[in-house]
Amino acid sequence: MSNQYTIGLDYGTNSVRALIVNVANGAEVAAAVWGYAHGTAGVILSKDPNLARQHPADYIKGAEITIKKALAGAKRSVRGFKPEQVVGIGVDTTGSTPLPVDANGQPVAFQKKFTNNPAAMAWLWKDHTGVGEAAEITALAKKMRPQYLAKCGGTYSSEWFWSKIFHCLRVAPDVFDAAHSWMELADYVPAALTGSESPNQFIAGVCAAGHKAMWNAKWGGYPDGKFLSALHPKLAKLRRRLTSRVQTVDRAVGGLTIAWAKKTGLTAGIPVAVGAFDAHLGAIGCGIAPGTLVKIIGTSTCDIAISPNDKKLADVPGLCGIVDGSVRPGYFGLEAGQSAVGDIFNWWVDYIQPHGKNLSHKKLDEEAMKLRAGESGLLALDWNNGNRTILVDQRLTGLLIGQTLYTSPAEIYRALIEATAYGALTIINRFEEYGVKISQVVNCGGISEKSAITMQIYADVTGRPMKVSRSAQTCALGAAIAGAVASGAYKNFTAAQKVMTGLKPKIYRPDPKAHAVYKRLYPLYKELHDAFGTKKWNGNLYRVMKELIEIRNRARQ
Repeated sequence: MSNQYTIGLDYGTNSVRALIVNVANGAEVAAAVWGYAHGTAGVILSKDPNLARQHPADYIKGAEITIKKALAGAKRSVRGFKPEQVVGIGVDTTGSTPLPVDANGQPVAFQKKFTNNPAAMAWLWKDHTGVGEAAEITALAKKMRPQYLAKCGGTYSSEWFWSKIFHCLRVAPDVFDAAHSWMELADYVPAALTGSESPNQFIAGVCAAGHKAMWNAKWGGYPDGKFLSALHPKLAKLRRRLTSRVQTVDRAVGGLTIAWAKKTGLTAGIPVAVGAFDAHLGAIGCGIAPGTLVKIIGTSTCDIAISPNDKKLADVPGLCGIVDGSVRPGYFGLEAGQSAVGDIFNWWVDYIQPHGKNLSHKKLDEEAMKLRAGESGLLALDWNNGNRTILVDQRLTGLLIGQTLYTSPAEIYRALIEATAYGALTIINRFEEYGVKISQVVNCGGISEKSAITMQIYADVTGRPMKVSRSAQTCALGAAIAGAVASGAYKNFTAAQKVMTGLKPKIYRPDPKAHAVYKRLYPLYKELHDAFGTKKWNGNLYRVMKELIEIRNRARQ
């Protein structure tokens, strides 16, 4: 096993990464990244702020470029390394990122007449053009199929599979009619690598199908035809063309094709694992187990937990899904998250640009670190891109209160970090409220690597130690682990994670004084959260500003 390697392909919002990992110890021996060629930083945008698409040609080109570069890097870093030592491939992607495909499983965007049509491209996870359709799906399910909503937190999201397809049917019927079916990006890439895109071979992953497309084995797979017909008859017809082959990530969809072997230098026939979303495989890369909450913190945040499937589990309102086998076989996968975290910080630093371009993230981190909890007198809501959990409402926006004529950029920056920490605590509380005990929190992603103040504030707000994954590339590592299990190098994820994952020695522990202040601030956040985010709230916000001033004055003494 010491001479065996696997590749994790990690498709993010702006780029794709290939990571080569030693199966014997989890050592990351080489990596390569390629930024998508189309659009702005890989995303096709328009005047509609809710639209975000990607061209599927970037997915194919990105796999070839990064695999070849990573193999070349491995040859330089490991004496005697040969591409033939790669025994498997795993794939993680953003999601829900569905794309329309023809009867051969090829993207409709590859057709000349649709090549520049955004509707024919991949509908990126953060595309919210289907807000209206999501509301219709939710309303109909409440009447006809409440069990559908019970497994996806009570509300169907505009970020998800059917909302986007339904919206395409309405605004681009020519594209919808040209599509034989739709594939999630997490399923399309493994299919392309193995030549199994055609409908009679195509395999979908439980992860994407269960969390975003309301697939559940207990009710026969995808939502039934009667339900979909009530939305639109064409959706029911589409259902009949979706695959019935839905499998967990420990399985292989097939072997690498001869054509891909020639393009990359890998061995034809090596297994390619069933695809999954980046957060779910990131959780694998963090060593997820029962009792562990994994937070993948980037432009947005995904929170993942698992619970044994042989024990009764309550339906948890506001989650992005409870799906058997979506993370690890034998466990329910539970997903929550925040629609914007790093994006909020980027908005303040790069878009608003306080003091021009003189204030970087690093500089603001340093200045914000000098401030004490509560010193700014500010309180913010972290809804600049809507709320994913626990409200599941994209028609919510950000809020900042408490600013004065003397409020500084660093104070606002810290308040924005604190807002995302309050959102994180709200998610943890929701898990535990419904019996999902959180014993430890493990973080991964760029922010957990680069921003010590963010990790410290998260510890201080939640009152819990914040641990960080050993790998800076946990999603790609998780994909590589899936490749190792699918190849048979390990019999299951428990065995693979024990060897291939780990934590950094640095642990961010709560500061008791700061935590005491945040225990006063969090109820004020919850007041705003419930006042603007729920219909049930019936209160008075008069005390909020007054108490912020009192907390501010005490912190400054």
